[in-house]
Amino acid sequence: MRSHEIDYWIHGEEMQFVEIELDPSETVVAEPGSFLMMDESIEMRTIFGDGSGNEGQGVLGKLMGAGKRILTGEKLFMTSFTNQGYDKARVSFASPYPGKIITIDLTKYQHKIICQKDAFLCAAKGVSVGIEFSKKLGRGFFGGEGFIMQKLEGDGLAFMHAGGYIYERTLKAGEHLRVDTGCLVALTQDVDYDITFVGGIKNTLFGGEGVFFASLIGPGKVWVQTLPFSRLADRLVAHSGGYNRKGEGSVLGGLGNILDGDGW
Repeated sequence: MRSHEIDYWIHGEEMQFVEIELDPSETVVAEPGSFLMMDESIEMRTIFGDGSGNEGQGVLGKLMGAGKRILTGEKLFMTSFTNQGYDKARVSFASPYPGKIITIDLTKYQHKIICQKDAFLCAAKGVSVGIEFSKKLGRGFFGGEGFIMQKLEGDGLAFMHAGGYIYERTLKAGEHLRVDTGCLVALTQDVDYDITFVGGIKNTLFGGEGVFFASLIGPGKVWVQTLPFSRLADRLVAHSGGYNRKGEGSVLGGLGNILDGDGW
């Protein structure tokens, strides 16, 4: 289905929220727990999947759409907000931790963006939130997001959130960029994404920056965050003792914590 057209404003600096203005009957879909406030004429509903209609109209189609969200580690349900009034109305969604909210117009990126599993915040109804499997073994084992990432598809606006500052980089054809595996937020579908070994005994054992890089080759656009949530959590609890951190998505568990350069 064609995505609803929405207007928006992003407020704040380190702890941001996005305020979305809906015309009558327009709808925005968001991750559970991101809601901040809304006008009286906005109706909130809990739905299966993303409400885009792309997963099919039957019960089986809706269950498959919801099942995809479970595979990406998200909750089974999403929340839709529809303006049931006769005038414009606003609804707002807040970032879950310090960082930035960015707007993605999918029509500018061939109607598809690939992003980390917890980056999606909200989107206009009609944007499909699905899964993107990695076809490369090394990327699946040692990439910060494992074998599964999210994909946002459609012709509307989507909003993503990530920690710290989000840097947007446009890569020329053949241009090569290496990024910490946990800092990669999103990329366009034409970017070649793989995992490469850092190299060097001293770099591997004593460098403190992990054993693997995310290798990105253009053309295309990538978004990088300066402070992944797992790294922020590590710093906050470093002196509390007895904390056993979860990795940034690697299937290697504790071993992956050593390899990614952020310790245990």
